[in-house]
Amino acid sequence: MMAGPMRDLIWESRETRPEDRRLKPAAIYVLLVVVVLVLGLNWPIMATAVKSITPIWMGVFRLGGATLVVVTLAVATRKLRVPPKRDLPIVGSLAVFRLGAVTLLVFTALQMIPPGRSSVVTWTTPLWTVPLAAIFLGNRINIWRWLGLALGITGVVILFEPWGLDWANPDIAIGHGLLILAAITNASTSVHIRRHKWSITPLEALPWQLAGATLILLALAVVTDGAPIIEWTPALVAIVAYQGILASGIALWAQIVILRNIDPVSANLTMMGVPAVGVISSAFLLGERITPELVAGLVLITLGVTLNLLSGREQDLVSGPV
Repeated sequence: MMAGPMRDLIWESRETRPEDRRLKPAAIYVLLVVVVLVLGLNWPIMATAVKSITPIWMGVFRLGGATLVVVTLAVATRKLRVPPKRDLPIVGSLAVFRLGAVTLLVFTALQMIPPGRSSVVTWTTPLWTVPLAAIFLGNRINIWRWLGLALGITGVVILFEPWGLDWANPDIAIGHGLLILAAITNASTSVHIRRHKWSITPLEALPWQLAGATLILLALAVVTDGAPIIEWTPALVAIVAYQGILASGIALWAQIVILRNIDPVSANLTMMGVPAVGVISSAFLLGERITPELVAGLVLITLGVTLNLLSGREQDLVSGPV
């Protein structure tokens, strides 16, 4: 049981039932900042991980660890509930695409593209949500959203640097393509989430999504890679633990808790710090060069995302699983 003074600092009320509790604003913003730092620092950590473990097995370890964390939290808060039949399609969609496919695409791309740059390209998810929501949900695209989309795509082009690209090295083009595909896949699932009428809460659905994604990647890993051959070191164990426990399990759970407690636009705008932390931490930890193109791309994509967020009321966090 949490001590009285500490409980009063974190919770708005003294309700004993978890479902009746709400975090105080100061506590939720501290949690939000922690999530931004954890996910931003995760980019150079992911890039380091795929040097020792294949992308698909790294995905298995990350999502498997996250499953254990989230199931434990769900049991502790009495929110472990089997999804009803009407929610199975959305649970399956998020397991296959938002968690499984996006994780595998990003880990694969990190073998080709520096992590700081990767964090910025992956951040374009909200930009692709705009046309997809217009097509499938009938959302209007106002002038501000068109401007945001144009700024964001310009930022992507600058990041891609087609004028200076070494076309003899296909890995650069393929890596960027995989990251953009990951962002579009994430955006597609965001549209699916908005279209679906849930019978259970996102917190109740998350354990099943993670478990499904883990099983899918595990089956693919066994078929394509066979048993993993890994030289485990204390540093590598720490990296895998960071992936599963902090960057996936706790961070995904925390993002849902954040959205239950504060305005989604405020949450999303704060989460825009993730790629900035990714760029800075990659430069500091891995020596990635911060080029003018990288800075310009980050600024334009950030402006584009900001315009789109301020001209709508998105209910899902833009960061997704990575």
